[in-house]
Amino acid sequence: MKLCVLENDVLDPELAARFSGFGDMFRRLFAAAGAHWSVEIFNTVQGQYPASYDDFDAVLLTGSRADSFSQEPWVLALRAQVEQLLQAKKKLLGVCFGHQLIALCLGAEVGRAPQGWGAGRMRYQWHTPQWAQGRTDIALLASHQDQVVALPAGATLLASSEFCPVAAFTVDQQVLCVQPHPEFVEDFSAYLLAKRRALLGEDQYSAATDSLALGHDGLHMARMMVAFVEGNL
Repeated sequence: MKLCVLENDVLDPELAARFSGFGDMFRRLFAAAGAHWSVEIFNTVQGQYPASYDDFDAVLLTGSRADSFSQEPWVLALRAQVEQLLQAKKKLLGVCFGHQLIALCLGAEVGRAPQGWGAGRMRYQWHTPQWAQGRTDIALLASHQDQVVALPAGATLLASSEFCPVAAFTVDQQVLCVQPHPEFVEDFSAYLLAKRRALLGEDQYSAATDSLALGHDGLHMARMMVAFVEGNL
């Protein structure tokens, strides 16, 4: 299997020194989940795209500090690419910004979350327990102020919470999108929380930071993503 990662951000230097980038974080995560994939990474902020997607079995869109509904030229160029991939029926994975951008291309509304920032470890109701070895809830690390407002037409809701009603969805066997970050680890989340401490306020910052000690299901979510790509769900 061959995965194309469209990496939609450039990490702060301190994070880049430790984690490289979102693409490498996913490379490590999927390997830990048992995927023996070839992974190629293209940074869309820097205008990088494959000459052709024909050789790739799936395309993953990462998170980003940008808004998916932004009018920045690189975001508009990415939207055009995703619209073409949807029309071509290429298998797509979307995470956070990628989740939102794919939903936007499918005609859904995306905007600021009225509740403010989602941060730290968050719990979601999982609506397809047959995907998750019978589980009906999942905990993942989140960092977002935007979210999908309503499920795209023709999509199936996979996960939701009171804070984030459209936390994950699928469209047939082509699209799988999730708002929180399965690739995050606790140190990465802690850095982002510290960076946004003033925005979050002390109460939310402390609660979100404390939540990191409870663990998360990123590897479990990655195994579901691998099974989806490989046609085993």
